[in-house]
Amino acid sequence: MNFKQTRQTLLCALVSGVCITSAHAAPEKEDVLKPYTGPSVKGADPSTLKGKVMTGYQGWFNCPDDGANLAWTHWAKNIDRPFQPGNIAVDLWPDVSEYDNDELYTTPFMYADGSTAKTFSSHNRKTVLRHFKWMADYGIDGAFVQRFANGIFDERMRYHKDRVLSSVREGANRYGRTYTLMYDLTGIPDSQIIKVFDDWRMLREKMHITEDPAFQHHNGKPLVAIWGVGFNGQIKKRPDFDQCKKLIEKFKADGCSVMVGTATGWRAQSRDASPRKDLHSLLLTADVISPWSVGRFGDLPGVERHAKKYWSQDVAWAREHNIDYMPVIFPGFSWHNLMGTTLASIPRLDGQFMWAQIVANKKAGADMIYIAMFDEVDEATAIFKCTDQPPTGDGVKFLTMNGLPSDFYLRLTGQAGKLLRDEIPLTVKVPLTIDLIK
Repeated sequence: MNFKQTRQTLLCALVSGVCITSAHAAPEKEDVLKPYTGPSVKGADPSTLKGKVMTGYQGWFNCPDDGANLAWTHWAKNIDRPFQPGNIAVDLWPDVSEYDNDELYTTPFMYADGSTAKTFSSHNRKTVLRHFKWMADYGIDGAFVQRFANGIFDERMRYHKDRVLSSVREGANRYGRTYTLMYDLTGIPDSQIIKVFDDWRMLREKMHITEDPAFQHHNGKPLVAIWGVGFNGQIKKRPDFDQCKKLIEKFKADGCSVMVGTATGWRAQSRDASPRKDLHSLLLTADVISPWSVGRFGDLPGVERHAKKYWSQDVAWAREHNIDYMPVIFPGFSWHNLMGTTLASIPRLDGQFMWAQIVANKKAGADMIYIAMFDEVDEATAIFKCTDQPPTGDGVKFLTMNGLPSDFYLRLTGQAGKLLRDEIPLTVKVPLTIDLIK
C-alpha cells in the first residue's frame, strides 16, 4: 500500500515560560506574511540535520468557528455534512486537557462520563505555539511543515497554510526549535509543479523565512523538502519526473539545500520506485534522500526485514555517494473511520513497533530521523498527546493509548534523539524508565 500519496489524494478532497495570547479570530491576511520580529530562543542547532530527530507537522485541522471558513476539514470525511458518527476522518482523539478554553471547539461527540468532547484547530495560533512548546519539552528538534502544493492556488486554503506557517515560525523561535517546509506534490497537475517555486520565492521575499534564526539549514544553506519525487505509476499517476527535476534545479539555483521525499525502492528501483535510468542522477542532485516507509511493513518481523533490505543498504549507498539519508519512522497506523479498514491495522505494540524502527536505523548508521507525524490523527500516526478515553457511543470507534499516558510517544521520540546522539545506551526494549511513564 502506498499510504501517503493515496491518503493525500483522499484527504485533500475533504477541502481540496512565554505567555501565549489568545487568537480565535483570524488576523488581517497581510499580517501573516510579515517578517517575524518577536523573541527567538536558542535551542536546537538550525545549521544541520545531523543528529536531529525531526517530525512532520500537518497543521491541516479546521473547525467551523476558527476563522478559516473551512468547516471541519480533516476531522470529517465530508465537510459539507455534520461532524458526527458516520462522517469521521480520524482514528485518534487528541488529549486537549491542557488547552485553554479559547483553543477548544465543541463537537457533537460525548465522553463516557457524559461530558462534551472538544477538539482543536490548527488555525489557532495559540495551539500551534503550544505544540512547539511540547516539542521543546520532550526534546524534539523541529518540524517539516507540510505545505501541500495542491492547496496553494486556492485562496482560502492558502491563507490557512500561511497562517499555520506564521504560527509555526513563531513557535519555533519562541521555543528554540527549528522548522522548514515540505512541499508535497501529491495531486497537483504537472503543469503547476514548477509554480511551487513561485510560492517559495514569495515566502522568502515577504516573510523572510530563511533569515529566521529558527529556520532549518543543511550544508550551509536553507533547507527545503520536496515530497513525491521518483515514484512509479502502479497505483496512481505520480508527479511528472521531468517537472520534479526542473523544480529541484530551481531550488538549488536559489541557493537551497534540498531534501527529496522519494519511494521506498529508490535504490534498487524496485517496488514503488520509478524505473527511469536517470532516477539516481536526479536524487544525487539533492542533499538528503528520505524514502517513505509508512505502511511498508506492519509488525516487528516486518521492521527487521525492511531494515535488512532497505535501511542498512540505503545508508551504505548514501555514504558511498556522499549524500545524506533521513529514514522515516512511524508509530503505527489505522484508517478505520476514513477508509473502513480494521482499527489499528498496524498496531503500536505499546511503543515497541516504533522503537524497533529507531533501533534498526541506529544500527544501520543513520544520523538523522524523520518521525511521521506529530499531529496526524487521520491515520493514527500522531505522536502528540492523545487521550486514552476517547468519545464513545453510537458505534463510534477510536483508538486508545492502551493505558499509556497521553505524552508517551512524545517521550519516546525524545528518547530516540538521545539514542541517535549516543546519550543513552542502545537497547532493543522500549526504554520504559520511571521518568518516561510519569
